Amino acid sequence: MSSTTVYVPGGSVIPRRTLFRYWQGSLRGSEFTWAVAFVVPYIAVFLAFVVYPVFYGAWMGSSVQLYRDLFADPIYRSTVVNTLLFLAFGVNLKLFLALMLSGFFMHPGWPTKVLLMIFVLPWAVPALPTFISIHWMLNGEWGLLNNVLYALFGVEGPSWLNTRWLALGTAIFSHIWKWLPFWTVILLAGRMSIPHEIMDAAKVDGATGLRSFIHVTFPLLANLYLVLTLLATIFLLGDFNTVTFVTGGGPANSTHVLATLGIRDAYDMGHPELGMAAVLSALPLMIPLVIVLMRKLRTTEVQL
Repeated sequence: MSSTTVYVPGGSVIPRRTLFRYWQGSLRGSEFTWAVAFVVPYIAVFLAFVVYPVFYGAWMGSSVQLYRDLFADPIYRSTVVNTLLFLAFGVNLKLFLALMLSGFFMHPGWPTKVLLMIFVLPWAVPALPTFISIHWMLNGEWGLLNNVLYALFGVEGPSWLNTRWLALGTAIFSHIWKWLPFWTVILLAGRMSIPHEIMDAAKVDGATGLRSFIHVTFPLLANLYLVLTLLATIFLLGDFNTVTFVTGGGPANSTHVLATLGIRDAYDMGHPELGMAAVLSALPLMIPLVIVLMRKLRTTEVQL
């Protein structure tokens, strides 16, 4: 009597009676029991809090009518513009400044180390108190910033959070101020990994200052910089803390990004399906970024 066979990943064919031993591998007895005891909870958590929410959310936002309603909403159209501006400035300006500052913090000496410790503090403190503090500092009537401007220069400060572009600009600035130290430290580590022999050889060949950066440092950091740009874009697409706690999406829902608009539609407006559709509308941008990032990490090695 022939035995039943099953296909396993890799194209192998294994009799069903030996399938258990295939998955068991070299583990025997209590070792296999402990392995299962540790793995099963993680699989259950992954299925319950990752796989199920993703598929359930995709099912909620799968109706074509939802996207017709969404695209007809003028708030959504302004939100798309806000999201693109947030990405353009929040990612590129942040990483460019991080690249420049990483060069500054390469200078030896204790003053530079002290400045680096102070510089990292905005990233080290929790995000919510930081953004809430910024919100109250920018209050147009009795906020700290306007009071300082009036006390020192006799200037009436603007209403930072009462006009769309000023409010959006302050949200972008707050995001950059909060996360700039994180990306600076990563690029600083990349600079420190460049062998001294390469830099010494460049100096001998006359490549110093700006020429050394253009022809030696940046080419060696180019792959790392690209990977960080992709990661920062993906992270920023899902960031709702900055806008939520700095501007609240105001004034008049004019500073929402896709992440905050989805929360507003789902919870404030009581339309979870529409909120999910707003979030899923970012997938045409998110999916290519993830694919490019995975291909970059798999096919190339980040040069340090």
